[in-house]
Parts: sequence; C-alpha cells; structure tokens
Amino acid sequence: PQTIEAISHAQAAGVPIVVAINKIDKEGAQPERVKQELTYYGLTAEDWGGETIMVPVSAIKGENLDTLLEMVLLVAEVAELSANPNRAAKGTVIEAHLDKAKGAVATLLIQNGSLHVGDMLVAGSAFGKVRAMVDDRGRRVDAATPSSAVEVLGLSDVPAAGDEFEVFENEKEARAIAGERADKQRQSRLLQGRVTLTTLSAQAQEGELKELNLILKGDVQGSVEAIIGSLKQIPQNEVQIRLLLATAGEITETDIDLAAASNAVIIGFNTTYASGARQAADEAGVDVREYNIIYKLLEDIQGALEGLLEPELVEEPLGQTEVRAVFPVGRGAVAGCYVQSGKLLRNCKVRVRRHSKVIYEGVLDSLKRMKEDVREVNSGYDCGIGFEKVHDWVDGDIIEAYQMVTKRRTLTLTK
Repeated sequence: PQTIEAISHAQAAGVPIVVAINKIDKEGAQPERVKQELTYYGLTAEDWGGETIMVPVSAIKGENLDTLLEMVLLVAEVAELSANPNRAAKGTVIEAHLDKAKGAVATLLIQNGSLHVGDMLVAGSAFGKVRAMVDDRGRRVDAATPSSAVEVLGLSDVPAAGDEFEVFENEKEARAIAGERADKQRQSRLLQGRVTLTTLSAQAQEGELKELNLILKGDVQGSVEAIIGSLKQIPQNEVQIRLLLATAGEITETDIDLAAASNAVIIGFNTTYASGARQAADEAGVDVREYNIIYKLLEDIQGALEGLLEPELVEEPLGQTEVRAVFPVGRGAVAGCYVQSGKLLRNCKVRVRRHSKVIYEGVLDSLKRMKEDVREVNSGYDCGIGFEKVHDWVDGDIIEAYQMVTKRRTLTLTK
C-alpha cells in the first residue's frame, strides 16, 4: 500500500520516477514480476518499451547502487532538474521538534541555493538566525548545498512538517514576514475551529451542543498528529472537542492569551513553558495540563467530555418478592409476600409480573410487617403489600422493586 501511495503522489505532482527493485540477492527474487505488477499503476520499464527507469539492486550487498545513482543523475539531466548553489537557500521542513536542551530543532531539505551558519531564516511562522547545522552523519557543517538535509538550531519556534523555508537578508524583514504568517495561521485556526466540526448542524438541530476547547502543544509534530488522531476516535455526538491550536513547540504567552480569551484548556505533551508563560497562566487562571503518556492524556480528556454530558436516569434493582397468600381487606386485598432477594422500600417503584407478563407498574403504597407499617423489609422476611389498583392477587405473582438513580454517562472510544 505504501508503494502504491508513493506512486500516486509522485504522479499527481508530475515528478519523474526512478524505481529501485530491491532485495534481488534473495533466493526466489523475481524482478520481472515486479516490473509486470508496476505496469498496473502506469509504470512501464524502459526495457519493456516504456519510459520508467527501473534498476534491480541489493542494498545489503551494494549491487547496482552505482548504476542507480547514475540513472538518477541521468533523469535529472534529461529533465533539466538543477539548482543554483550561489543563491539564498530555499526548501522544505522535513521534521521539527522541541529539544529541552537545544530549543527548536528543524530538519530542513535544501531544494535550491545554499544555507550557511548565520543566515536569517524564516520557516513557516518561525524565524531565527542559524546558530548551528548538523548533517545526516551527525557532523557540524558551516554550509549546506542543494539536495542536502540538515538539522538547524536557532529558530524562535517549532515549524510544522511541510512548511517551506527561505533565507532573508536582515532580521527586520524576516521578523515581519514571520509575524504576518503567524497572524494568518492564528485567524485560520480560529475559523477552522468554528466551522470544521463534523455533523455540527445536524447535532445543533437535535439539541444544545457542548464544546471542550483545547490548545495542544507537543514536543514533535509526530506526537501532535498522533494525539489528534486519537482525539478523533472519542465519540462527539453530544459534546465536541474544539481544537483551537495544535502545534509542536513550547507553551507560550500567546497560547495563554488565546486560552484565556476562549475558555480553553492547554494540553502540553513532553513540552515546556516559554519564559513568562507559567506566570501568565497563573495570573490568567488558565488550566494547563502536562503529560508524557498519551493514554493518560486521553483518559483525562474523555473524563472532561463525560462531565459535560447530562447524567442519565437508570433503573437500579432493589429486590424481588413472591406472593404466597392473599388476604381480603374491605373491598380490596393484601398480598402476603416473602422477600426472596434484596429488600423492599416503601414508596419505591415496583413491577408486578404474572407468568413473566407485567400486569402492573407503580409505587409501593403500603408495606407492613406483623400488622405494623414499616419502611423497609429485607431478604428472608415475610411482609404484607397493598396497592390501590391491584386487588386480584394470585399466588406466585412476582413483585420486582427498583429505584431510578442518576448515573454519569460515559463515552466509548471508536475503533
């Protein structure tokens, strides 16, 4: 499935495809069969009369890897895919996370130009001066050329995976552009929080819709996405999770201001407070919850949502009684009963069954023991029971006693 997805993305983007058919060193490997299966997805090998270069390789033995690199260079040359290493760097954020010792760390793929230590960088809505760069082998480098992937330190915040970055000449310009992007993202997120809740209109017609406003900050984008995916599995028929903000990075004063303005709870996962944020949260009375285990975070969120649900009335059994004799009293009759299990309470709700069929439901009007009115009769004792509307008692009738109690409702995670 991952291969099919990768082919679909590449074809949709209109980029050249070079296929490496790996593990040809294994016994029973069938590269020709792989080529045949790839034809189903519009990829036909050159030696079959198509346009797609396919190279059988063995990663473990290093077989044909030089040929694969040559083919990649050939495709790049034919398609005139080139970059200018003498211009300011431009590219894409592959991944980013918050390191407690280093701060914001972003992995960047340079697609054009060269990136140098000291350059003023804007990635998404984050900006900063490049303090250090580390290549894919863990070595510190002073410059990164096109097609290089490097870890960069020095950004003010954690950008999102997929954000584009570029280098600017001075800090003033970089700060202005980053601030402008941040404002647009903030407005977009607020709008998204209002309008993208699934089945909002249908649920609003059924009754009052309740919301739990959340701001989610995590250590890396992957953790944030995993938590968002888990939150979506919580049923939201009557109560909704309104996610105002979900990004990687520290909990900042801006987050506190947003939470205070929207009555939101801030959820921090493996992250820290920025300078002044903790004090701002205390002053504003904002609830900030910190977690390092996802299932504990989900338990608390689910518990908060369940607290928004109206409690439901449920039937709680009290006891069961059998009629063993009938005594005429005036124009009516009293049932002489034996409490088989549980207990009977005066004024509790009862259900009378005869041969498994319910013949009466109501309230226990009269409860006597030894001709004395009593409030309660427990299991193993005899008693007299009377109802204003039941006079035709029959030996063997079963009286079920119960009461209605309020119970907190729960949510069950969908799978």
